[in-house]
Amino acid sequence: MAVYTENQFTGKVALVTGASSGIGKATALQYAREGAKVVVSDVNEAEGNEVVEIIQSNGGEAIFVKADVANPEDCAHMVSKAVAAYGRLDIAFNNAGIGGETNPIGDMSIEAWNKVIAVNLSSVFYCMKYQIQQMLQNGGGAIINNSSILGQVGFANSAAYVAAKHGVVGLTKNGGLEYAAKGIRVNAVGPAFIKTPLLTDAGMDEDTFHILAGLHPIGRLGKPEEVAELVVWLSSDKASFVTGAYYAVDGAYLAQ
Repeated sequence: MAVYTENQFTGKVALVTGASSGIGKATALQYAREGAKVVVSDVNEAEGNEVVEIIQSNGGEAIFVKADVANPEDCAHMVSKAVAAYGRLDIAFNNAGIGGETNPIGDMSIEAWNKVIAVNLSSVFYCMKYQIQQMLQNGGGAIINNSSILGQVGFANSAAYVAAKHGVVGLTKNGGLEYAAKGIRVNAVGPAFIKTPLLTDAGMDEDTFHILAGLHPIGRLGKPEEVAELVVWLSSDKASFVTGAYYAVDGAYLAQ
């Protein structure tokens, strides 16, 4: 196991929501490898603390903050805990999300709609609101929001998810416009189907995974680490002229 050393994010503080597994976990670990102090946040305290332990065992710095991102007070608390622990906030990856109910619009419950919009869209606004306020105090930063390929196209029986992820792209564009001149870059990534607990916890079997893989011209599902690499680049000074943008990481799904 490689010990974390100084790199491009040395001296910077990164916050990741939904960081206990999947894309969030992969990104938190990559931030730490690049020298960042990492605030690991999730509703799953046990798995979140495991991510912190991995980072610390490799010589990195990290804390866990339990938060339900559908609650604006929890989003404010995450940022305040980051500042209390490390004095600043430079990078935020707003990754937390759920799949939600799968039904045609006419059959979808109001409760399911409200929950998906709260967790997948309103939460990104709440997080950005408090992250931006802090980043303005320390001279700038980078925010990356996790949208989806379904932030660009539809997908039958997933209206709430599709609407929320489209909304994340719009929110990202506005953030990029409003804060470009103030040193804060805001971008979105759009993963295709990635083999994470979001899929496995939905009860999908290998046959279903095979069908999903066939939707991608590349012929397979994505890996969390492949998304993390894009998020880390967007977080870095290498992407200094990139803001208000949406980047797909999708095995050519959207090219069809």
